[in-house]
Amino acid sequence: MATETGSELGGDAAVAVGLGDPRRLLRGALGVAGFLVVWYVVSLGSPAYVVPSPVAVTEAFASELASGDMTAALFQSVSHWIPGTVVGTAFGVGAGVALGWSRLLDDLTAPLVRTLRPVPPLALIGFAIAWFGINDWGAAFIIAVGAFWINFYAAYGAVEGVSEDLLDVGRTLGVRGDLDAVRSIVLPASTPGIMTGIRTGLGRCWMLVVASEIFGVPGVGREIIRASNNLRVDQAIAYILVLSLMYLLVDVAFRAVERRVLVWRA
Repeated sequence: MATETGSELGGDAAVAVGLGDPRRLLRGALGVAGFLVVWYVVSLGSPAYVVPSPVAVTEAFASELASGDMTAALFQSVSHWIPGTVVGTAFGVGAGVALGWSRLLDDLTAPLVRTLRPVPPLALIGFAIAWFGINDWGAAFIIAVGAFWINFYAAYGAVEGVSEDLLDVGRTLGVRGDLDAVRSIVLPASTPGIMTGIRTGLGRCWMLVVASEIFGVPGVGREIIRASNNLRVDQAIAYILVLSLMYLLVDVAFRAVERRVLVWRA
């Protein structure tokens, strides 16, 4: 059974990345090749510290990887990306479902939500340092804030969008009480919207890795900032590619899981 499940998830991952359709795979390869050609041509007429060539970036990537610096930086970033993403996602989904369902909770918290929502995660760096220090937990806090709001509004909107007809049918079939309605009707009906929010949040959190490391926490983001300050644009792009590759892996894995969870939509 475990082998069959793993095989099914692998097949879903292949479909998610486009391997299930050779035509899509070919078009994607042509798009990447075209981008690399344009990049190379532009780099011929630009200084290396402005637009390094793809060859220079590849060499910088290989050098950083061989030295172990890239692996160490990635490990540091993952060590605060994971807790920040998990905590922010869990609290965001939970709060979104609760406030989306309960008019009382929504009315009580609306002024607070509207006050805090415009505050960007970067504005909280001072609080992160004061509360957690310059470490992984401070960086995780910044990431968690970003994940929270994305998942909160996705879950809130998904729950608000649940059809009254579904609720009426549920009551007819014996669903009683808020908890029973949320468990039996609201959560299943809002799962597609919640999953979309989680997927968006996963990508957003990789973007926030750079912001969360701007105050000195070791990781890929700090290496990007350090390389940029030293005009090592090739090195900075190499580390940006690491973030892109990590996002791609996470996104493909999540899409495979999403296809399994939402198989009833097919």
